[in-house]
Amino acid sequence: MRTDSSPGTLPAREHLPAGDAGTPVLDVVIPVYNEEKDLQPCVLRLHDHLKRTFPYAFRITIADNASTDTTPQVSRRLEAEIPEVKAFRLEQKGRGRALRTVWSASDAPILAYMDVDLSTDLNALLPLVAPLISGHSDLAIGSRLSRSSRVVRGAKRELISRTYNLILRGSLQARFSDAQCGFKAIRRDVAQVLLPLIEDTGWFFDTEMLVLAERAGLRIHEVPVDWVDDPNSTVHIVRTATDDLKGVWRVGRALATGSLSLDRLTRPFGDDPRDREIKDVPRGLARQLVGFCVVGGLSTLFYLLLYSGFRVFTGSQIANALALLVSAIANTAANRRLTFGVRGRGGAVRHQAQGLVVFGIGLALTSGSLAALNAASSDPGHSTELAVLIAANLAATVLRFLLFRAWVFPDRRDADATVGAPYSPAHTSAHASAHTPVHTPSSPAYSTVGAGSMAQPGHHGPLPQRPVTRSAPHHPFDATQFRAGEAADGSWRDATMRLQPVRPHDTDSRDLR
Repeated sequence: MRTDSSPGTLPAREHLPAGDAGTPVLDVVIPVYNEEKDLQPCVLRLHDHLKRTFPYAFRITIADNASTDTTPQVSRRLEAEIPEVKAFRLEQKGRGRALRTVWSASDAPILAYMDVDLSTDLNALLPLVAPLISGHSDLAIGSRLSRSSRVVRGAKRELISRTYNLILRGSLQARFSDAQCGFKAIRRDVAQVLLPLIEDTGWFFDTEMLVLAERAGLRIHEVPVDWVDDPNSTVHIVRTATDDLKGVWRVGRALATGSLSLDRLTRPFGDDPRDREIKDVPRGLARQLVGFCVVGGLSTLFYLLLYSGFRVFTGSQIANALALLVSAIANTAANRRLTFGVRGRGGAVRHQAQGLVVFGIGLALTSGSLAALNAASSDPGHSTELAVLIAANLAATVLRFLLFRAWVFPDRRDADATVGAPYSPAHTSAHASAHTPVHTPSSPAYSTVGAGSMAQPGHHGPLPQRPVTRSAPHHPFDATQFRAGEAADGSWRDATMRLQPVRPHDTDSRDLR
């Protein structure tokens, strides 16, 4: 799993206003491989639908990933005949590779893709991208498993789809309903930060993108779709399922070990209402209380089982101490990860040491309760001992939560703001983004208003409407160059740079995916 730095912090979501800026609002990518028969009817149907129903300028990009039939010729012919259609050719297979390459080079603020068979009813396209244009959501997916969806497909594919989504829910705690529906959209500013973190270049690309986005706290909008299965699909089900399961294992392991840092995808302060400073409402308190109670309940059962086992071989004081020690270590580890969201191994030893101090306080409280019980009764019953220990543990639990929250696992945002904290570029950048707008070519605050014009900082350029008159537009996917960069003096200019592969292994001829 990649751990290198991403392009930057995401800008705050904002509604993208309409206007005429000469750049398409929506870029719909159709990844194809040997689709010479279906490609032209698909593009003509999609183009007609967008012309009739979509209120903004749009582009349809055919992403041909190493077709060996006449698909490239069909793509070029469509590009020549229809101004809104562009053809892009990759010399290697892989739907994920095609999407990442085209999306990374596109200049449209909203990026989408759909399968060439158009199994999904096109009436869902505008509802799919509307939440992204409005600034409500970061990604949008079509769902065939929603209650209001209307789906026609065989029992075999239905079983495989539902089983796969159950696996995602059980192993990666995914909350989205349909990972593999070929009908998705993403904001370009989000894609530029998220795409470098995705490793897969094949069919698992969708799932990996959604899992990482969800874990990073991005908002995923789901649209119920009408979907009809394509009986002539060339997807190899067994091989695709095997690759997907390998991807689930890889992503799950990376998330569990903390080797993938998702905090850099966090939006600036104020975009998420949960990040706002609200008087007398500590941040994250409700969620932490629920997590702590669940962990505490399981830890108490674990402690009682240990105590009952140790009590067979030793006295009550030693059994209590041993049971508390073992359960305290497990409790600290569980609260560290599940309640307070601390990932990775950094600081784990310190946290366990502080947890042992908290354990010592709990030991003193429970041991004192046992001592008081023994002083009051020379031979208390086992059930009486358990009742006293449960009451003492409840009191110790409240104290443990307060110490964990205020001392062992303090809010990292508060810790970063502490006076005298060591300097780090990441902290400075995050702090700056929380208070100062960040203007990049990918952010909603940057737009091209006309040829040779300059973007004014702090002003949001309009989204273009479809022009009445059409001329031959600039090809956004030139094989050698694309628009990029900020000038050395801080102004935006018509600079160009060589288009490099999105990932080093994308040009590896040995990779046949």
